[in-house]
Amino acid sequence: MANIFDFLYVIFNEIRSYFVPEKVSYEITGECKKCGKCCNYMYSYDTYTEKEFKIMQFIFPAYKRFYIKGKDEDGNLIFACKLVTKDGLCSDYAHRLPMCRKYPAKRIFILQNFMTAAVTR
Repeated sequence: MANIFDFLYVIFNEIRSYFVPEKVSYEITGECKKCGKCCNYMYSYDTYTEKEFKIMQFIFPAYKRFYIKGKDEDGNLIFACKLVTKDGLCSDYAHRLPMCRKYPAKRIFILQNFMTAAVTR
């Protein structure tokens, strides 16, 4: 029974997030080096557990291209894309997600819960 409530809770928060937009601004410095770091070190705004990530992959099948790479020092999940080659390039460039096409963006309107921005280190 708890699994159903967890699932409904995630869906509720996903729907609610579309009605509570937040604007985040970033300063972009430098230029793309096509190294793939942004694709191999991503954060999610509202996905905190593996269970939530699996639910998001179920709701949004396009997210099956991502996997949990690990956690940072604060315990936040770090995601990576399965489609990045060893050369740091996208192996499915023509079909990349809208968030990938728009990256890097100076302003991001957080309207969806999962991976609206990648953070590189």
